Amino acid sequence: MKLLLHDASEARPDGWLGALRAVLPQADITVWQAGLPSDCEVALVWNPPQQLFDEQPQLRLIFNLGAGVDQLLALRLPPHAKVLRLQDAGMAVQMAEYVCHALIRWYRELDRYGAQQAQGQWLRHPLQPRADFTVGLLGLGVLGQRVARAVQAFEFPLAGWSRTPRQLDGMRCFAGAAGLDAFLATTRMLVCLLPLTPQTRGLLNHERLSRLPRGSYLINIARGALVVEDALRALLDSGHIAGAALDVMAEEPLPAGHWMWTHPRVVLTPHISGMTRRDAAAAQVAQALQAHAAGAPLPGQVDLARGY
Repeated sequence: MKLLLHDASEARPDGWLGALRAVLPQADITVWQAGLPSDCEVALVWNPPQQLFDEQPQLRLIFNLGAGVDQLLALRLPPHAKVLRLQDAGMAVQMAEYVCHALIRWYRELDRYGAQQAQGQWLRHPLQPRADFTVGLLGLGVLGQRVARAVQAFEFPLAGWSRTPRQLDGMRCFAGAAGLDAFLATTRMLVCLLPLTPQTRGLLNHERLSRLPRGSYLINIARGALVVEDALRALLDSGHIAGAALDVMAEEPLPAGHWMWTHPRVVLTPHISGMTRRDAAAAQVAQALQAHAAGAPLPGQVDLARGY
């Protein structure tokens, strides 16, 4: 089988080539460059250019080397190609770590104690009631459910919202447009885990973010464009939102001089909450190729109509 590889984030493909050859020793893997013959059936890509698909119209399987497919689906893809995405590849536990770190930091007021240390102050403060610190998961897919299990270990109340109804143990579940406002109203710490689609772009605007209780927190580890950034800034400035941990932004890398760099209530990280492990990703690629060859259902297949 001939595979085509392109990862725009890597200057050298050696890491991917080593991981893929370890699980697909018989595969013929070619690193994409302009003008290659159009003789590959499968492409393994991350942030590819349109030119790749224009030159490779024969592709039948496109494997996105990450969880988010919004950038890929914005391109013109071969009409008969099926699109697959990574379902985990080591990202879920990392995202759970990220969320729990932010949750504990805010709940235990560790920034406040850090400021006291800088001033040489030895002061204790009462614990906030745990029952008042509901963690709301906006998105209940594979990643959301892993985050939920991690948060449950700390015995915080949990709420979850999904596009269609779900029932999950230990969590109050909301669904659909009708359930979104009630979900936000009950959430003290909102965790964004939704894919970016035309329906979710700008979902968290001023009106919806205002439905969070005053003094709430926001964690976004999904896609920056889910949040209207000017609305978030206004609510941070007013104190309605007490803090935001942002791993994703509408424009990445974040431009110099952007207000998020210096806002006292914002913690920034450079899209590292769920970093793809090549060995786990390569194993998923091998599993999908075996299913493809056998005519079996493809793990991680994207519904092109829904966008995820």
